[in-house]
Amino acid sequence: MFFLNETVLTVAGVMIVLLFILSMSIKIVLEYERGVLFRLGRLVGVRGPGLILIIPFIDKITRISLRTIVIDVPPQEVITRDNVTCTVNAVLYYRAVAPDKAVVNVERYHDATSQYAQTTLRSVVGQADLDELLSQREKLNKIIQQIVDEATDPWGIKVTAVEIKDVTLPNEMQRAIAKQAEAERNRRAVVIQAEGEKQAAVRLAEATEILSGQEGAMTLRMLRSLSEAADSKSTTILFPLPVELRALLPDPAKIKVKTDAGRRKREEIRRQEKLMEENKIEVDEKLKGEETNEES
Repeated sequence: MFFLNETVLTVAGVMIVLLFILSMSIKIVLEYERGVLFRLGRLVGVRGPGLILIIPFIDKITRISLRTIVIDVPPQEVITRDNVTCTVNAVLYYRAVAPDKAVVNVERYHDATSQYAQTTLRSVVGQADLDELLSQREKLNKIIQQIVDEATDPWGIKVTAVEIKDVTLPNEMQRAIAKQAEAERNRRAVVIQAEGEKQAAVRLAEATEILSGQEGAMTLRMLRSLSEAADSKSTTILFPLPVELRALLPDPAKIKVKTDAGRRKREEIRRQEKLMEENKIEVDEKLKGEETNEES
């Protein structure tokens, strides 16, 4: 009985050891991961994804994620080429494309990539003017991305993008930039207004030249303007009399002379008629007197 119990315990112990060894021999690598396998300290290769069998206590596997990693580059105080102090921060996108290099060629590739991005950001921004930093960020982003990508390529890291997020300027510089922008807007407004007035003057001169060459064109234009003005709510309309219409009207001085001559003529006619009437009355009276004398 004692021997049977000892056998059972031995078998159970062996089974437990085998299960433990089997559990240590089976590794599962996810789809977005790769396993870098070392055997007795030497690189064997990259395994995964899926089920991987290793030799316990002999093989060692290091998991590397292939997903894109996003890190914030801490704010960096930078002096631009035109001696303006500003604070710049950025965001970095990268991923491991060669897991074996990311494990063998560099220690803690996350920290290494972040530190290199910080130094590159300070260097590139320091070689640019403030205007370039504010207006040409896309250009600076590509320069930083290219430099960091070339430096991290031996580590098996691919830098996909670098984006400058914020540029913080001193308050004095912000006020100066605001004044400069306002002055530029005012200048553009004046230029646009002057250009518009110039074009309007040119068009007006052309229209005047065309209308002056056509008889009655100015009169028709004036009549059209009067028609448009009559449709408005204004009750008083003042307009100049065109030269063309003045030429058609008679001279006021001549009208006055003709009026005075007519009046004098009518007065003379009435005076002659009155004299004739008086002479007729005298003749009638003489005839009546002669008839009376003959009868007596």
